[in-house]
Amino acid sequence: MSTAISSVALRVRGYHLDGYGHVNNARYLEFMEEGRWAFFDDHPRLINQLHKAGRAFVVVNLNIDYRAAAVQNDDLQIMTGIVDVGERSAICHHRIVRQDGVLVAQADLTFVLLDMKANKAAPIEGDVREVFEGLVVDKDAFLA
Repeated sequence: MSTAISSVALRVRGYHLDGYGHVNNARYLEFMEEGRWAFFDDHPRLINQLHKAGRAFVVVNLNIDYRAAAVQNDDLQIMTGIVDVGERSAICHHRIVRQDGVLVAQADLTFVLLDMKANKAAPIEGDVREVFEGLVVDKDAFLA
């Protein structure tokens, strides 16, 4: 797996479950957010450049493909990486895999960079763009 892809482990707990004994669909949003925080931890240069430029990472769209159920005590691996950088938005890909290798969910999250002073979306440019582009991976890299 590419070093540009972050991975974090998470154990499913009882409070993650719905009435059917499966992880509630909304909990996957939290799992993916945990993956993004790990991504920023693993790539401090990115978060430093965002702060330096006065930019914030803002989610504008999320498309999740639920593939298999996860249940209490399952150990999940949440993988996170950048798969595309455009002029004004970029795409972060998440892949959640159960300990037996089964794909539980995957998602594409579109984000923009918010100009903190102007309070509006800003172009992805300069040093921030350079860092993002250096982290871009193909989705196939999540399978390695």
